[in-house]
Amino acid sequence: MASVPPRGLAERLRDTRERLESDIDLWVATSGSPGGVHLIPLSYLWDGTTFLVSTPRASVTGRNLLEDARVRLSLGPTRDVVIVDGVAEPVDIADLGHERCAAFAARTGFDPSGSAEPYQYFVIRPQRIQAWREANELRGRVLMRDGQWLG
Repeated sequence: MASVPPRGLAERLRDTRERLESDIDLWVATSGSPGGVHLIPLSYLWDGTTFLVSTPRASVTGRNLLEDARVRLSLGPTRDVVIVDGVAEPVDIADLGHERCAAFAARTGFDPSGSAEPYQYFVIRPQRIQAWREANELRGRVLMRDGQWLG
């Protein structure tokens, strides 16, 4: 794979947007005083601008995000990774609206509103997005800076 030339910005943007739209699961890394550093897989809904995730409010991830809104997401395998640094905002089910909750459930195959345990939705706004496959793509890996797509 290292002999493959690095992708240009336009190709990386296209590949990254396709991954955001087609993948269903990602890794969520959080830190906060209640639970310390934590990493878990979650399903998500991408609306073209933000990620929507849901996790039990009392979980380490839920507590961490309520304490410290900074979050890092990772999608894809090690040799075709997308890393997203973002800010998470808690959103109540009532504030999301039925349509968005239904879209989340349809996309992820999971409806948190049906759980006996209280779940919290989080809207994650990406601030920086990076994508690379091999070391030859480390230069130019930043595709979004300060919440704005490059190019």
